Amino acid sequence: MKFIPYLFIFFAVFSACSQKNEPVKVQLTDTIWKQKLSPEAYYVLREKGTEKPYSGKFLFHKENGYYTCAGCGNRLFESNAKFDSHCGWPSFDEQISASSIRTQTDRSLGMVRTEITCANCGGHLGHLFDDGPTETGKRYCVNSLSLQFEPMNESHLDTLILGGGCFWCIESVFDEVKGVKEATSGYTGGVADQVTYEEVCSGKTKFIEVVSVVYDSTQISTLELLKIFFTIHDPTTLNRQGADVGYQYKSAIFYKNDAQKKLAVACIQKLAKDQVFDQPIVTELFPFDHLVPAEEYHQDYFEKNPNNAYCKAVIQPKRDKFEKSFKELKK
Repeated sequence: MKFIPYLFIFFAVFSACSQKNEPVKVQLTDTIWKQKLSPEAYYVLREKGTEKPYSGKFLFHKENGYYTCAGCGNRLFESNAKFDSHCGWPSFDEQISASSIRTQTDRSLGMVRTEITCANCGGHLGHLFDDGPTETGKRYCVNSLSLQFEPMNESHLDTLILGGGCFWCIESVFDEVKGVKEATSGYTGGVADQVTYEEVCSGKTKFIEVVSVVYDSTQISTLELLKIFFTIHDPTTLNRQGADVGYQYKSAIFYKNDAQKKLAVACIQKLAKDQVFDQPIVTELFPFDHLVPAEEYHQDYFEKNPNNAYCKAVIQPKRDKFEKSFKELKK
């Protein structure tokens, strides 16, 4: 039955192409468009312009929800279709439906490309390429100025606080997990309202490096997140992960309620019973009190510094391990 996804993609593409000559539903005069849109958005959406690479507000955007047309509000992409292409513009591997986007040949700039436009208002979005890394093989390269964002219903959101060594590593992996709305690096465990990275590194503050994982419980369970956590770090080494040594690198789970505590205890007991690790698990459980967000340069560190030696030697192997072990849970 493996042919079904490919048939679906074929019919979706066929349907989108067959509709590209139909008139758009929203037709406004240039005067009204100029009143409705900012000059920058008008240039992109109505004049087929392109924003500068690495300048768009949605390039590193991580929230769960829907990306909509900035001109008319038409839903274009789901957040789980977004991926990091390192091309300088937001990239998606699949449109939300066959009727949301239209394609047409673009012969400008001395090359032949596939332009993508909003099927509802005809606004220029960007271009479609056949070099995507996922099974769709597609890369919808989109201008941030063509988009708005509609967040998901937050009634299903929950938060898990995890410490497993350097927060750069933990955050980078959980950023890739399906159903995770955001992963934020920070400090917890101490009593001060504010603390700096340098103070935490001194080992005298009782703060440790953690990641606050906000997730949609309808898309991924707390147990699945815990399984990922115990896979991507070593829970048997006290106050250290590899060469990173110190109290701030403690393996720890900060629970927000009794349900999270019981689940974490059960997970650790199961791992111990099954002798998954050669040494005893030393992960500690604490009630969560408050989070001090880490400095801005720590947030999305891997994305900002993919060629950094630490990122290549330490973080990338953890990302690879997650993808190999939990391929079905990757965004």
